[in-house]
Amino acid sequence: MKDKMEYLRAYTLIKDADAYVYQPCEIKKIPAGIIPQYWHDALSREDADKRIQGILETWKKYVMDELYLTIGYLEENLSNIELLRINDTYYLLYSVKKASGKIRYYAGGNPQDSVVESNLQNVWNKIPQSIRCFYENVHNGFYDYACKAMGLVRTSDITYVRDNEWEWGILEDLEEDLQIDMESTYGFFSNMMGTYVAVDIMNCDIDSATLWSAKGQPKYHLNFWDVVDEWIKIGMED
Repeated sequence: MKDKMEYLRAYTLIKDADAYVYQPCEIKKIPAGIIPQYWHDALSREDADKRIQGILETWKKYVMDELYLTIGYLEENLSNIELLRINDTYYLLYSVKKASGKIRYYAGGNPQDSVVESNLQNVWNKIPQSIRCFYENVHNGFYDYACKAMGLVRTSDITYVRDNEWEWGILEDLEEDLQIDMESTYGFFSNMMGTYVAVDIMNCDIDSATLWSAKGQPKYHLNFWDVVDEWIKIGMED
């Protein structure tokens, strides 16, 4: 546990962060409204398998079709789910077993924070419903804890393509006309290497997502969830 907490603190990316992992017996002491009720119900169970089952039931309820590869992998390879607090922010900490026997940690943000902390409040209802469903009901982002990527990022970290226009050297070398409006395109998934799965929320839907990168030609007309689901699974397997 000591090594685990040192690791978690080291990768908070917050100086002198207060990181704490709750024991099941402590969950009921958390006041109502701080975390979702289903977190309360599932995480207060002493048995890790029952905690996992309780949390994944919500994944299946809301995004079984969208993230069936991810859910299947989690069912087979999760060893634990715990409540993690970093300063005043709460996450679910997923312990994913690797083939080597090592553990890779994934963080799932509190869905109650999704809209509140987002800079997208004015356009939130324009985001495809299935994406909003994940953020509002399952997690405010789900990603590799150490790199904060290889998954759906927190709403506070969603990339507004126009804001980062200076990064996109590819704009000068496009082989065909740009097929998205940069003013309304947002990257919800990051691979940590400058590539995003993005949606033009005013002109496209999840069946016309774009693989947007600083390094290569855009790839258009992709199914958002097909790409995200496959890449999350690859990240957990890697």
